[in-house]
Amino acid sequence: MNCPDRQPFLGIHAVKVFVRDHDQSLRFFVGQLGFNLAFDARLQTGDRWVAVAPPDGTAVLTLVAPSPDSRQYKLIGRSTGIVIVTENVIAQYEEWRRRGVQFLATPRLRRFKYERPASTPAPEEQSVWGGVFTRFRDVDGNTFELVGFDEVNREIEAQRRRIAGKLESERRAAQELEFAKQVQARLFPQRLPPMETLEYAGACIQARQVGGDYHDFLDLGRGRFGLVIADIAGKGMPAALLMANLQANLRSQCAIAFDEPERLLRSVNQLFYENTHESAYATLFFAEYDDETRRLRYANCGHLPILLMRHDGAMERLDSTGTVLGLFQHWDCSIAERRLFPGDTLVLYTDGVTESFNDADEEFGEQRLIDAVERHRDLPPQAAIASIVDEVRQFSPQEQQDDITLIVAKCTAMPKLPKPGSS
Repeated sequence: MNCPDRQPFLGIHAVKVFVRDHDQSLRFFVGQLGFNLAFDARLQTGDRWVAVAPPDGTAVLTLVAPSPDSRQYKLIGRSTGIVIVTENVIAQYEEWRRRGVQFLATPRLRRFKYERPASTPAPEEQSVWGGVFTRFRDVDGNTFELVGFDEVNREIEAQRRRIAGKLESERRAAQELEFAKQVQARLFPQRLPPMETLEYAGACIQARQVGGDYHDFLDLGRGRFGLVIADIAGKGMPAALLMANLQANLRSQCAIAFDEPERLLRSVNQLFYENTHESAYATLFFAEYDDETRRLRYANCGHLPILLMRHDGAMERLDSTGTVLGLFQHWDCSIAERRLFPGDTLVLYTDGVTESFNDADEEFGEQRLIDAVERHRDLPPQAAIASIVDEVRQFSPQEQQDDITLIVAKCTAMPKLPKPGSS
């Protein structure tokens, strides 16, 4: 159904040229003129349908080989009325002559004065219309005109400038985006705070060059360690800018996290609320891990349930303890607590993992993630992440639509105790 206020597409599909032999004509148009073969097929009727197009592809010539006893056969060897336009007739003339094309005359310059209607005034220098003209034959004697018009040449040059400007803008945009990617890469953890009872790793595979997923490992001092994963609403550059804002807010406020994670998150929410658009928000999971006691205190701010697989295979979900960050000025959350034991595995992830779709429009989902964690729980965290991501990509082989971020942390053993008599 056509939209009432939109002009339907209307264009010329092809112009017929009557020829005696398809193959002979193809050698002329493709081999000598440099046209492209647009179509060559045998129809159900047994007729052969052949079409060629000039390099710019804006027009199609259908080469028709009629029966010798047909009326169309008598049209072979006449003027086709087809005008081929080029920006440099002399150069094209010389090139085609070298290829054996027969011209009827050398190119000639013609100029005509003209007047535009009063409703379309034009600059004085455009009151003279002119161009270069010549004619040539194909192998069947069909004649064509080769011309170059002043206004066409000006438009070609203007189009080249527009294309060059567009390519330069795209080059600068790509360069700036690559720089933004490098900057954002520096926002992710550059070092892993050493832990004696926790082995951990994280990875973010972005769907675009930059994105809104965020993960971090924070050294909170006194044997305490912060685990963070967040997902900014949106994609691409806007989400990346918000991710940088959230990272800066969190790191600047983590000094107050000692025994006061609620205060930390309230401060982060306040700053995120004040410094972003009213519709901006982020889901976030923050956990403080004590290396000596193996105590995990956490807040889940509207994020997906974090998976805690116990050493005996039991699965616990660390569900939401508060709403998302950034939407509400007056905001609070509660802090929950778990104790980790040797062999326990903690898995933090974003929806790019569970919401990856296969060709049947099925989600990878939480259960497939749990199954993958069980299969790879004996691997070191970095290897486990690589194996899980590989399963997601095998399940969803098409182009990645969302950032995929994973953190895997494994409780390894009791903390090392000082030797007797050591200070």
